Amino acid sequence: MRDPARRRPLLQAERHIPDLLQGFLVDLETTQSSAEVWALIVEVGRTLNLPFIDFICADNFEDWQKTLFIRTSYDSSWLNAFNEDPDIAKWSYFRAHAVNHLTPIAVGIEFLDEFHHMPQARFAVLEEAARRGIRAGFSIPLRSHAPPQAALITFCGDHSKREMKHIIQTHGWVLQAVAMAGHQAYQAHFSAEFTTRNKISDKQRELLEMIGTGLQDKVIAERLGITVSAVRQRMKNILGKTGLSNRAELAALAMSAGLVQDPLNRMSRDSGGVLVEMGVPTTTRARYRHRDRS
Repeated sequence: MRDPARRRPLLQAERHIPDLLQGFLVDLETTQSSAEVWALIVEVGRTLNLPFIDFICADNFEDWQKTLFIRTSYDSSWLNAFNEDPDIAKWSYFRAHAVNHLTPIAVGIEFLDEFHHMPQARFAVLEEAARRGIRAGFSIPLRSHAPPQAALITFCGDHSKREMKHIIQTHGWVLQAVAMAGHQAYQAHFSAEFTTRNKISDKQRELLEMIGTGLQDKVIAERLGITVSAVRQRMKNILGKTGLSNRAELAALAMSAGLVQDPLNRMSRDSGGVLVEMGVPTTTRARYRHRDRS
């Protein structure tokens, strides 16, 4: 964690959550990159003696094979040999649980009796993980819906089942809050870093913004003071860098990278700019009444 003395002054009303979570959130406010966010998440895990941390994100939870990124706080290269087996590669807590559910789960060889049956080959992976000090952990499924994504952050350590249950009971909601806030901040930085990560030049970025706002080639050429053919050549270069195939995908990229505003987040001009909803859905009220009678 960062030096507490350098954090912003807190209101007394902000001091009603555990110090570990409070420090994480205050430091998270000032992060400038996805790497900084990851460092904060890892520090929380290490503070709780859960130093083995995995962060996996798929760019579409309906197709888990489209992995956006995987980060680990440890050298996980030993998993490569196991993942060469297709039966093992398609089985994990991420694919078996996180892409379908939102509930956090206890993981690792210590909790094997509480999870679905798994193939023997996968059991061998857990045995090797345990040998390396990754015996038990806590996994938090995560979601981001624009575009649809599934993610999972797992905090693990060399603990018995009893020890891990105590950590979860004591710090589980802190880890949940850290994972959710950290994932949101990480994704925001990760998207903003797209142009740097893919070496998109300032001119290409400017073109992406214009494509994202729906401008056609002739209008773009006039605004940039170049020919239509030059616009198309720049567009071709961006397609080559990004691996995309058409203009529509470039427009979607501009929105995902935060270069243009998501139209779903813009209020209609006729709406008055404020959406107000009051009351509880009928089905929920009926459920509450049913509980009151029971």
